[in-house]
Amino acid sequence: MKPTALFLLLIFIFIGCKESSDGSTEDSKKPNILFILSEDMSTDLECYGMQAVKTPVLNSLAKTGIQFMNAYGTNSICSPSRSNMMTGVHQNIINAQHHRSNRNIPLQNPYKPITYYLRKAGYSCILGNNLVRGRGRKIDLNFKHKALGNWDGETEFGLFDKTNEFNVKDQPFFAQVTLDVTHRGDWWNNIRSKSNHKVDPDNVKLPPYLADTKIIREDWAKYLDQIEYMDYEVGLLLNDLEKKGMRDNTIIIFIGDNGRSNIRGKGYLYESGLHLPLIVNWPAKITKGKKDTRLVASFDVAATILDAAGIDLPEYMTAKSILKEDDNPRKYIYSARDLWDEVLEQSRAITTHQYRYIKNNITNQSHDAHQAYLEFYRPAVHMMRDLNNKGQLTATQATFFADKKPKEELYDLVNDPFETKNLITVPEYKTVADTMRGYYLDWNTEHYDFGLEPINWNHLTPAYALELLNWLKQEKPEVIKQMQQGIEPGFAKYNKEFQQINKK
Repeated sequence: MKPTALFLLLIFIFIGCKESSDGSTEDSKKPNILFILSEDMSTDLECYGMQAVKTPVLNSLAKTGIQFMNAYGTNSICSPSRSNMMTGVHQNIINAQHHRSNRNIPLQNPYKPITYYLRKAGYSCILGNNLVRGRGRKIDLNFKHKALGNWDGETEFGLFDKTNEFNVKDQPFFAQVTLDVTHRGDWWNNIRSKSNHKVDPDNVKLPPYLADTKIIREDWAKYLDQIEYMDYEVGLLLNDLEKKGMRDNTIIIFIGDNGRSNIRGKGYLYESGLHLPLIVNWPAKITKGKKDTRLVASFDVAATILDAAGIDLPEYMTAKSILKEDDNPRKYIYSARDLWDEVLEQSRAITTHQYRYIKNNITNQSHDAHQAYLEFYRPAVHMMRDLNNKGQLTATQATFFADKKPKEELYDLVNDPFETKNLITVPEYKTVADTMRGYYLDWNTEHYDFGLEPINWNHLTPAYALELLNWLKQEKPEVIKQMQQGIEPGFAKYNKEFQQINKK
């Protein structure tokens, strides 16, 4: 071989490998990204001030990372929220606002999942992890997709390369892990029974919109038990990274997918439905703890993930990276509640640092819509429904059971964090109300909200819980009585029986 050819070959090898002086390739210097989604929880961690709960792992991540104090979901239900996080675009812009809808319809151009860009940049994309309950592989998106395989958006719709674990050879990797223990489920009693630190119902502090009864206190304590277990699972993931020598170069992004599954939480546009925990920790780049008070939208995690990977953001993204200071911070966040199973809402919320404005386009139904799935999993609803019938709720508590919703709502989140007083008709707040209405109009002038279109029921997953509930009313009325007494009968158990009967 001629010397010149040998020299060129060596240069080619050098450039191709992009090897640094310590023997590692440039790709290996890209940060790994561990994206942890905890289901159905508000800012109910110890580091956010929740009483009676212990979350040492997440406390530590917040203490040495960035804890975002004003992160809000742009929907209060899981699949629309996950859709906006996977694309970096508000779910109502990409027609992904209805729960478990459009799953046979591809994303419109130019929208793509963030894993498409990560893979192009050399990342291995990993779904779930064997260390956590249920393996953490939930995706739940409202557009055509599948877990594994290639993506071109036309004939191939795969999101991830592999499942269940991240290893040194996978670097750089993006791993998405869902922690489902905080989601309402038949496992809650088992988790509580095995806890070494059962939360004492007498020590919990209930919000004023919940009636203070024994069953409601016990249910709240049980929920906090799940949060403690979830915190333990985060620790398992961190220990695995540490053991494999990858902790320092891995950015951890922890967020809830929507608010807690209780009255005024998941499915509603109040604080407990929209306000999310968000913590970013990156030992290689972030060394001091900080409490960041910027307004952050749930879909901003998509831009943050791409930014951390050194990928230019697509122009269509409505997301912003939260890793850097923002010279043009958000003034407000536009959130929506649309279809959830058989219950159609068309509500919108504008959230600023101090106020929340809610516009209810459908007013002729109660917040207590008797949604079938929730009948199985919300003891507080049954307890308070009974108290309301007896006239034993406070005015704040009874609002949830009113026959209709107001057309507009306005709350001062600083002075009334539990949103107990609707200020929309108070003369002193007319300027505030007009400003919030202006933000609503601004958003809808700039963007098209697919949720305001007539709904196409053919694109939706059937509300199977409604069929199950109607069957129980006919065949097992004693189970309905248990629900009314605040006892969770076991959705999975009876759903399995119902499905077996239907197969016959």
